Amino acid sequence: MRVALAQLEIEGGAVEANRERAEDAIVEAAERGADLVALPEIFNVGYFAFDAYQRAAEPVEGPTLGRIANAAREHGIGVLAGSIVEDLAETESVETPADEGLANTSVLFDREGTRLAVYRKHHLFGYESAEAQMLVPGEALGIAEFEGATVGMTTCYDLRFPELYRDIAEAGADLVLVPSAWPYPRVEHWQLLPRARAVENQFFVATINGSGDFEDASLLGRSAVYDPWGTTLAGTNDDPDLVVADVDPTRVESVREEFPAWRDRRR
Repeated sequence: MRVALAQLEIEGGAVEANRERAEDAIVEAAERGADLVALPEIFNVGYFAFDAYQRAAEPVEGPTLGRIANAAREHGIGVLAGSIVEDLAETESVETPADEGLANTSVLFDREGTRLAVYRKHHLFGYESAEAQMLVPGEALGIAEFEGATVGMTTCYDLRFPELYRDIAEAGADLVLVPSAWPYPRVEHWQLLPRARAVENQFFVATINGSGDFEDASLLGRSAVYDPWGTTLAGTNDDPDLVVADVDPTRVESVREEFPAWRDRRR
């Protein structure tokens, strides 16, 4: 399965421009033969544009995800729209963790634009961030079958909580996609944590970061795909880019057979 990571330039509060960049990236990914393309965290508003969250919040059935679903269908490619600020009170077709409030929500679409899974970020960031005060945390795992692979979803700060990834691994995931808005200066953490999650669970991890400057932060990019050994299959720097890598889900089982750490776990 060919996976593309759309490291978009994200402009704070510029919803329409950011949507257009996302659609352009979907087209490019399809042209490069990708089966699945993933977008960064809060790609339409910009993670650090907290003052725009309320006005830009929309339901799962809203215009941003509607356009992404249409692009998936038009270009015949799976898309992880990861993520938007969801208005929980307005969402109708998906069970929500609360009757009102906002959530950091990713949605996985198949090639027909059909919704396969919804994931709401579990761990909300409170360090020099308003996210934990403004949003409602998710509760359910994000996991779905996509063309022979079991795909899991987490978001950014979730990387620091290995128990979530173990739950996803035990649910059968071969590949975990991690839309993010990871800023400078924590470059070492961004490169260490996904490799650790890949190694300890012996599955693929793909991190999809944004690129761009906000008033109080700059995104560091460096989107990458790591295999079950923690080896980098593809990656980039901090500029806008499309990272493409071929992922073989059957390698998860073969790596676990070759190096049986998964079997040797004690509970």
